[in-house]
Order: sequence, then C-alpha cells, then structure tokens
Amino acid sequence: MTRKFISALSLTLFFPILAFGQESTLNSGDTAWMLIATALVVLMTPAGLTLFYGGLTRRKSVLNTIGMSYVAYCTATVVWVIIGYSFAFGSGNGVIGGFDYALLRNIKIHDLIGTIPHLLFVMFQGTFAAIAVALVSGSIIERVKFSTWFIFSILWVMFIYSPIAHMVWGGGLLSNHGELDFAGGTVIHINAGISGLVLVYLLGNRKGHKNIDAQPSSTKLMLLGSALLWFGWFGFNGGSQLAADFVAANALLVTNVAAAAGGLSWLIIEWSTSDKKPTLLGSASGVVSGLVGITPASGYVDVSAALTIGTFSGAIGYYGVVKLKSILGYDDTLDVFGIHGLVGIFGAIATGLFANPEINGAAGAFYGNPGQLIPQLVAVGATIVYAGIGSALLFKVTTLVTGGGRIEDALEDQGMDMGYHGEESFHTADNPLPEA
Repeated sequence: MTRKFISALSLTLFFPILAFGQESTLNSGDTAWMLIATALVVLMTPAGLTLFYGGLTRRKSVLNTIGMSYVAYCTATVVWVIIGYSFAFGSGNGVIGGFDYALLRNIKIHDLIGTIPHLLFVMFQGTFAAIAVALVSGSIIERVKFSTWFIFSILWVMFIYSPIAHMVWGGGLLSNHGELDFAGGTVIHINAGISGLVLVYLLGNRKGHKNIDAQPSSTKLMLLGSALLWFGWFGFNGGSQLAADFVAANALLVTNVAAAAGGLSWLIIEWSTSDKKPTLLGSASGVVSGLVGITPASGYVDVSAALTIGTFSGAIGYYGVVKLKSILGYDDTLDVFGIHGLVGIFGAIATGLFANPEINGAAGAFYGNPGQLIPQLVAVGATIVYAGIGSALLFKVTTLVTGGGRIEDALEDQGMDMGYHGEESFHTADNPLPEA
C-alpha cells in the first residue's frame, strides 16, 4: 500500500490533472478522450513513422527501415508491460523505479490515475516508449545488424527510456527539480536524438556516404507518413493532460500551429538559400521539426509562442540537417539528431521562456520567472549525459552478444531488403517475384 501511494503521489509532480488529488470516481469524458488519444499515438509508430522513414530511405533498404521501427514498436510494448512501466513509474530512487508494477502487478482493473483507469495510463505511456526507441533507428539504418538492433531496442527501453521517464515524470530527480516537459521534449526527443548520434559514431558512416544519392525512395510515402505523424501528435500532446479540458484544447491548437509554422519556415529557407526550389521533403521535415519543438511546451504556451517556437524549430531543423551534418561529417541517415535532438533541446529551453501562467499555472522567463530556465537547462544536460553514456554502454554490450553491430560490406552494397530479409518493397520487371 505504501509503495502504491508513493508511486501515485509522484505522478502528481508532472501530470496537472493529478494535482487535484486521487479522485475516487472515473470520468467518462476524460476516459473517452484518453482512449482516442492513445489510439492516435499508436498510429504514429507502426503507420506514421514507418511510412515517413520508409519513404525517406533508399529503395534497397525500405523494408528494413520500416521493419526496424515496426519491430521496435512490438518489443517496446512487451518490455513496457513486463518491466518498463515499473522502472518508469514505480517507487524507487531518483534515477529508476522499482519492481512495484512488474507485469503490471498491483494494478487492479478498477484502479484510477486521476480520473482515468490506471491501465489506460499504462497503455498511453507505453506508446511513448515505443515511438522513442523507433526514432533512434533512423540514425543507423542501412548498416546495422537487425539482430543487434533487436536486442538493443529491448535494453534501451529498459535502461535508457524508462529511467529518464522516471526522472522527469515519475517522481525522480528532474521532476522534483521543477522541469516543465508536458509531452516528452527531454524524455523522447532529446533522448532519442542523442542516443542516435552516439550510435552513429560507434557504428561508423555508411560506405562512401558523402557520395551517396540520398534521394527518397518515395516522396509520396514520406508525405503520407508525415501527415499521419501530424495527426497522431494531437493525441501525443493533447493526451498528456490526461483530461478533456481547456489545457488539452490549447495543446491541440498550439501543436497544429507550430507544425504549420515549422513546415513554412523550412520551406522558405530552402527556397531562398538552397537550389531555389521549395521541396515537399523540406516542408514535411519542417512540420516534424515544429511538432518536436512544441512537444514540451504544448501544455504551457499560447498561440503566439507556438508561432515563434514552430518557426525557429523549422529553421533549427534545416540548419542542423543541411549545414551541421555536413560540417561535422557524421552520417545520421534520417537526421534524428538534427530534427529530434537539436530541435528537442530548443523546445525544452523555449518552454522555460514562453510558459504562460494563464495556460497551466507555470511561468517562464518572459512572464517574470527567469529562474525557470535553470531546471530546463539542468534537465537537458542530464538527459544528454545519461542517454549518451548509457546508450554507448548498452550498444557495446549488445555487439558483444551479436558479434559486432555492422553488416558485411557485400550486404551493405546489396541492401538489407533482399540480402537479409529476402523481400522487396517495389517489385519490377528486373526483380520479379520468385516462383512458387
């Protein structure tokens, strides 16, 4: 009983709806909204992210790229209910939770978190863990062993994602420190972006990556994937209020505005500075950048701040992807660090600047509370250090088990789709289906 009370109490430190106390009655409106929001976030990984990543990658690696995200959703879901949720939201120490909720024991069907079923909260949070680990895969596609990724994704959810979720949302060190992260700027985006960058350096660049023709295999699939991500993000941000109320409505509005502003920002910069051509790839990438930037702020800022955050997010995403990667020479295949890592860092800091006390009670620097920047910066730094060092250690351990992390040169040349999976995403006359 004591453990359950401590765990429930710790959740009130982040989720605003819980600050009113552990209500004894279920609210059907809140529950209905959270059922929908959870389904929306589910859509983001096995549909939205897989199509977005699959459309972005080269023709010979489409299915492998999709498969890494698709399978990561499966592994994360299983790990989450076995131990991940307990490590994130169970009572423990400042870094990681305990075993209170292993296999969801001690959670009864009628238990509540605020005004919604506890089991629904488990499901909602599990979708966050799933998309976070799937994001990491985008940094290292076309050269990592599938077996290495499979094992790493399991360990990452257990020992990287869950502890950071505990530190920020589960009553750990950062939640007690006062950071504002409404829907996962640090927990998901900085975490995934830094982890992906570390794996890039450990695994190495693709063969001749500077001369690779990196044209997307399908711009249409990429656009469809980005649209599904945009759609699912309403559940991602709006659902983080855990209630169908005014803050959730505001979260949906600012999410939409920031996404649109990010898409226009990237498009205009590209149009004026690149080949003088506005590309749909750039616009879609800007939309995702805007969504990333507004994620931690969505429950705290108004529409004017959303316009600013979205615009700067698109610009930071563009220069992080187009310029910084070229200068530093790292081969982040699908730009996870540029779009999620760098923009996620900006979004976390921007939350400390633009948080409007009229929205959800928290004030940022522009509303008379410059001290809010301190916990934001501390959380950003802590996430970078923990995710960076932790991911490096886990990857090293994983490669010891699988005999290395990188595929053979011949397989890299052929592509993982046919060479490893024995499947192709696009069958042509030159590559007919095998006879039965």
